[in-house]
Amino acid sequence: MNLKSGLDASRFPGWLIILGALTAIGPLSIDMYLPAFAAIERDLHAPAGGAELTLAGFFIGMACGQLVWGPLSDRFGRKPPLYAGLALFALASLGCALTDDIAALTVWRILQALGGSAGMVIARAVVRDRCGARESARAFSTLILVMGLAPILAPIIGGWVVTELGWRAIFFLLFAFALACLLAIRLGLQESHGTRHEPPLNARRIASDYAGLFASRAFLGYTLSGGLAMAGMFAYIAGSPFVLIQLNGIPPAHFGWAFGINALGFVAASQINARSLKSHAPTAMLRRALWIPAGAGLTLAGLAYTGAATLPLTLICMFLYVASLGFIAPNSSASALATHGQRAGTASALMGALQFGLATLTGIGISRLHDGSARPLALLLAICGVGAWLLHRWLVHPHDRQHG
Repeated sequence: MNLKSGLDASRFPGWLIILGALTAIGPLSIDMYLPAFAAIERDLHAPAGGAELTLAGFFIGMACGQLVWGPLSDRFGRKPPLYAGLALFALASLGCALTDDIAALTVWRILQALGGSAGMVIARAVVRDRCGARESARAFSTLILVMGLAPILAPIIGGWVVTELGWRAIFFLLFAFALACLLAIRLGLQESHGTRHEPPLNARRIASDYAGLFASRAFLGYTLSGGLAMAGMFAYIAGSPFVLIQLNGIPPAHFGWAFGINALGFVAASQINARSLKSHAPTAMLRRALWIPAGAGLTLAGLAYTGAATLPLTLICMFLYVASLGFIAPNSSASALATHGQRAGTASALMGALQFGLATLTGIGISRLHDGSARPLALLLAICGVGAWLLHRWLVHPHDRQHG
């Protein structure tokens, strides 16, 4: 089935809404329980930083789980692994809600991530099954509506739930969300990947498929350039509270407005991208968009290291960087998956793992480079922005000029 007619008839066909819910599993599972860290440590008699370890465990599960579900979805179809992954996510959510030990909570969070990662990786594969490159990019732009709004709404919902019902209610809510997704998949999502001619699954074949993807300059170029640019978003999330609140004096109650405006810029750019794709190829859109985070990152670094950074200039650079990702994320994903239709699950898995790994490294970098100034965040944004542009230029620019 080609998505173009479905999107022309409706920007939000039912199957795409279901995929949006699946991509929301990650942001909801991460951001909704952030306001509960203090309550979790107090209730479970955990040492300071114990709740942060449960988040680290979730990141590990997300990165590793994608590498498993991708090949499974290529061999057995998209829906059976989705059923299995969401069932594991639901059971692990119950385990999180009922545990009385911080170590056990960490294990349950790893299992929860292993299950939830199925939704994230297979959602991309389903889009690739049903669409060509341009239509895929339009669909990914629509999914960014969910990706952009979920991090804004999830902490608000989580804060209310923790205050009114307690932190365990967050995981009961995630359990109910998983059940709703399972029902929606059963009733509203058709299988998109035929497996009649798929060879048996074995470790050698999986390794061969991954090796083939690593050998593709275009796939690596699109994946790493998009992933490195998106990694800057994680650096921004980790570092912007200190830069804006501690250094620039924005009241904590008003920080959400600055964060929200940037998120809305991200979402708005993705919707402009969806419309622009009617007349421009995703490869061309990506090539042009990569200049923006490179320029914004370099400008912010120059301001930070010369002492010329003011709050308005800092906010402008942050806005430009984050908003540009609304063009970069959908187009890099669609371009990377465009030539790997039969192995879309495996390609999506490697893409997710590599990008998640880059994002984790930037988070570590913000912590390790912290020096009480805005320089670490500015430096990492510059590295991510310029590095994304250079990787695209080196690995796929000749391919783009021939095929874009």
